[in-house]
Amino acid sequence: MSVKLTVPEIRSYNALIWKIALGFLAIFIVIIALTAFGAFGPLPSFRDLENPKSNQASEILTSDNHVLGTYYVQNRSNVTYKEISPNVIHALIATEDNRFMNHSGIDFGRAFTIIFYNLIGKKQGGSTITQQLALNLFSERSHDRLTRVKQKLQEWIIAVRLERNYTKEEILTMYLNTVDFGAYNTFGIKSAARTYFNTTPAKLTPDQAALLVGMVNGPGVYSPIRHPDNAINRRNFVLRRMAEENYLSEGQAEEFKSKPLGLSFHPTDHNEGLATYFRSVLKKDVQKILTDQDMRKSDGTPYDLDRDGLRIYTTINYTMQQYAEEAQAAYMKDLQQQFTQHWRGRSLWKAVPDFQMLLNQGMKRSDRYRSLTLQGKTDEEIRQDFNTPANMNLFTWHGNVDTTMKPIDSIVYCKMLLRNAMMSMDPSTGYVKAWVGGINYEHFKYDQVKMGTRQVGSTAKPFTYAVAIDNGFSPCMRVNNVPDTIYGYGKPWCPGSDPSETVSGMITLRKALARSQNWVTAHVMKQVTPEPVAQLIKKMGITSDVPAYPTICLGTFNASVIDMTGAYSVFANEGLWTEPTYLLRIEDKNGNLLYEHKPRVVQAMNPQTAYVMTYMLKGVVDEGTGWRLRSKYGLRNPIGGKTGTTQNNSDGWFIGITPQLVTGVWTGAEDRALHFRSTRLGEGANTALPIFALYMKKVYENAGLGVKKNIDFAMPKNGVDITLDCNAYTQQQQGTAEVDSKLGF
Repeated sequence: MSVKLTVPEIRSYNALIWKIALGFLAIFIVIIALTAFGAFGPLPSFRDLENPKSNQASEILTSDNHVLGTYYVQNRSNVTYKEISPNVIHALIATEDNRFMNHSGIDFGRAFTIIFYNLIGKKQGGSTITQQLALNLFSERSHDRLTRVKQKLQEWIIAVRLERNYTKEEILTMYLNTVDFGAYNTFGIKSAARTYFNTTPAKLTPDQAALLVGMVNGPGVYSPIRHPDNAINRRNFVLRRMAEENYLSEGQAEEFKSKPLGLSFHPTDHNEGLATYFRSVLKKDVQKILTDQDMRKSDGTPYDLDRDGLRIYTTINYTMQQYAEEAQAAYMKDLQQQFTQHWRGRSLWKAVPDFQMLLNQGMKRSDRYRSLTLQGKTDEEIRQDFNTPANMNLFTWHGNVDTTMKPIDSIVYCKMLLRNAMMSMDPSTGYVKAWVGGINYEHFKYDQVKMGTRQVGSTAKPFTYAVAIDNGFSPCMRVNNVPDTIYGYGKPWCPGSDPSETVSGMITLRKALARSQNWVTAHVMKQVTPEPVAQLIKKMGITSDVPAYPTICLGTFNASVIDMTGAYSVFANEGLWTEPTYLLRIEDKNGNLLYEHKPRVVQAMNPQTAYVMTYMLKGVVDEGTGWRLRSKYGLRNPIGGKTGTTQNNSDGWFIGITPQLVTGVWTGAEDRALHFRSTRLGEGANTALPIFALYMKKVYENAGLGVKKNIDFAMPKNGVDITLDCNAYTQQQQGTAEVDSKLGF
C-alpha cells in the first residue's frame, strides 16, 4: 500500500537528502583539506616536487657511446621526452589514462568509485598517470585498505600539485622513468627497452611498446619471460586500445598482434654483461674519488653511486671489449682441454708438492667455510661437511653446470681451472680500450688486470736491453752465448738455459732477445748493473716492488697486467710513459662535471732508445718466440712483442706492441704450484700469445675502429744514430778494428 507524501513532507525529505549530501561533501572537503595540510602524514614540499627523488642507476659509458653497465639499487636510467618513441606515449595513454591530456591530475569521472571499490575488496583501475606517478615518487602502495584510502587522498593532492608544476610531457617522462618493469631489477623505460629488446626507448616499435606498457599494471603476471602467453594477450589488448584511440589503424593493430614477442633478452646483472671485472674495479675507484674529494649534492648530502644517476665516462671501446672477451673464451676453452688432458690419470697429491696444503687454503678461503664457521661448527664438523655431497653450480667453458659433488672436490676442480687476464691500450693517450680481468666474474671475482700481480718472466728482459741500448750498445752487437756469472749481489748468480732452446755461438743482442736467451741477458745485466734497470722499470710505471738484483733481468719480480702493458707502451710511444687511463670524467645526472682525470706523462726513456727497442721487439715476432703470430695467425704487419714463461711454466705472458695498440695477456692457474709440466705447452707462446692474435685479427678486420695494419713505429724527429743494419754494423766494426790496429791500439 503506497502512502502519498504531502508537499511539506517531500520538501522535508529533499532538504534532508541535500543536508546529508552537503554534509558528506563538507566532510570530504575537510578530509581533503586535512590531507593537504599533512594531518594524515607529511606531503612532499614544493622543493620535493621540483626535485622528485628516485633511485637512479649510475651509468658507465664507453668511448663509442654505449652503456657498458650500471651501478644501482634499482636499475633505473632516465631519458628525456624526445628520447621516447611516440609509440610508447600512445600505448601508455590509450591503456592507462585516455583522458590524460584533458584532466588536471584527477579524472573525476571515476575518482569517487575507487574508494568504494577498494573498501569492499574489489580492484578497479582509475588512477590517472599523474596519480600513479605520485605513488611511484613519494610512497609505496599499502595492502591495508584504510591506509590505501589515505594514500589515495594524498595521491590526489600530490597529483594536482604535480600538474601545476610540470607540463604533460614532463609528467609522462617522469612516469616512464620511474615505473617498475618487473624482475631483473628493471626500472624505467630505458632499462626495460635494453633488458627486453636490447634497444633504446626511441626505437621501440608499436608491438614492443605495447608489450612493455602492458607490463605496468602486472609486471609479474605479464612477464614475457615467465608468462609469455599472458604477455602476448596483454600486448594485444594494448594494441587494440591504441587502435580504438586512433593511434593505430585496425589493420596495423592486427598486423602487430600476429607478430611473435621478438625478445632480445639481456638481463642486467653485476655478474653478467661485458667488462664485469672492469666495472667492479671502476666502482671502487669512483667511490674512492667521491669520498676522498668529499663531493656533495646541492642539499649537502654526499653522492651515492648506486642512487644518484651519475654518468661515468670511460675510455673502453665497446666493440674492442667484445673482441677481447671473445678471443679469451675461444682460446681458453681449447687451452683448458689441453691442461685437463695433460693431467689426466695423474695423482695431484703425488705430483704437486704440498697439494693438501693448497686444498686446505682453498677450503678456508671459501664462502662455505666462512659460513660454517659463523654457525659455530667445529673443524671436524666443517671437514665432514666438505666431504658430504651437495648441490653445486660450477663454471665450465660450455656454460654453468648444476651438479652434485663433495665441496672439497669442487675446490680441486676450481684449482685446476686456468685463469687468464688481458688489457689493451692506446700507447699515445694511455686510454685503455679493453679489460678482461678473469675468466668468469660470477664464480671468480678476483681481478687479475689491476688487483693481482704475478711473476713476469722473460717479458722483463726488454728493460735490461733498453738500458744497454741507452748506454751505447747496438742490437747488432754479438755476444758469445755461454754462461756468465754475476758477483757482488749476495750469492754468485748465473741462470740456467734449456739446452733445447739455447742458440750456441756468437749471436746478436737482437737475436738473443728474439730467442729469449738467458745467458746473453745475464751478460747484458752484468754490463749495465741492476740499479739502473730497476730504476727504469719503476719509471716505466711498475708499481710493485722491484729489488735491484741481477735476477730481475729474467723477471723474478711480480707485476700486474696493467703495469706491464703500460710499461711496454713506452717503447711504442717514443719513450713517453702515459699513465694507463680508463676513467675520463664523472658527471651528475644533470650533466654537471664533478671530476675529470688528467693522465700523468713521464719521459721514461730516450726516444731513440724506444725506437731501437721496437726494432728489437719486432725481432721476437719476425724470428723468435713470437713467430707463430706470422706462421699460424697470418699477422704480417709491423708488430713487436715479448713472450714470458716463469719458472716451472707457472705463468705465461705475451705483451704485443703496435703503433696504435699495446696489449698484455697473462695465463696461469690460481696457485703457481699447478701448471703445465712441459714448456712446450706451458710457455707464453702457447698460453697467452694466441689470445693476442685472435683479438688483433678481429680488431684489424673492423676498419671502423681505425687501427691500421699498414703503419710502422714512428722514427724520432732527430733520427737514429744507432746502426740497425747488422751487415753495415759488422763492416763498421771491422773498419774500426783495422784503424785501431794501424794506430797501434
